[in-house]
Amino acid sequence: MSFPSFDKKLGVVFDLDGTLANSLPMVIGAFQYAVNVYRTPPTEEEVLSRIVGPAEINLRNLLQAEHYIPAAMNRLLEYNAQHRHEIVPFPGSTELLRDLLKAGTPVALWTGRDRDTTDEILTRFKWWPYFQKVVCGDDFETHKPDPEGLESILAELTLNSSEILFLGDADVDALAAYAVGADTLLIEHGRKVSARIRSLCREIVDTPESAYRVVRAKVLTQGTALGRQNFGT
Repeated sequence: MSFPSFDKKLGVVFDLDGTLANSLPMVIGAFQYAVNVYRTPPTEEEVLSRIVGPAEINLRNLLQAEHYIPAAMNRLLEYNAQHRHEIVPFPGSTELLRDLLKAGTPVALWTGRDRDTTDEILTRFKWWPYFQKVVCGDDFETHKPDPEGLESILAELTLNSSEILFLGDADVDALAAYAVGADTLLIEHGRKVSARIRSLCREIVDTPESAYRVVRAKVLTQGTALGRQNFGT
């Protein structure tokens, strides 16, 4: 991959769940609760492998019978209403977003969540001012790993794919970024990442906090496109 040789700030694109917001335990619990009366209860690993977009699509991925989806959706909404308080920012996420804003760094959000629940989280955490562009899972007919959402962000921010760093925690994040030639900083969360996905990422760390340190070192400190030539050093 070649890098531009002019002085232009790097942009940062964040995933939401598991990257900025500590929501995965609640999300996994919600989908398990939604479907466990209609099928063998799914494991955490199965849920994680099948949630790629808005709730209805994820329920369809988890259920064999289409006619169960409306009732499962009601159960999902019931669970979410009772447990939404369990979603909290990862330590250091708000501070990083604030510092990126102060530095004039282009910042966007690309999440598989639907816009309603994304709005709820961003409003509760007071995160809306930090993003120049927010793309949600129901904004397009396509979903990760299709890169359409990321392409719309590049167009909005007038950046090339070589001028952004994408932070995510799922295989579909790495696949989508790679499809447009963007660098991925992948958060493992202790899971086993395949050799193929590893080969597509610029760097892999275990926790969101570690990812934030990389962003501070490589974007806030060396925050030009030219500086990316030394990203891995």
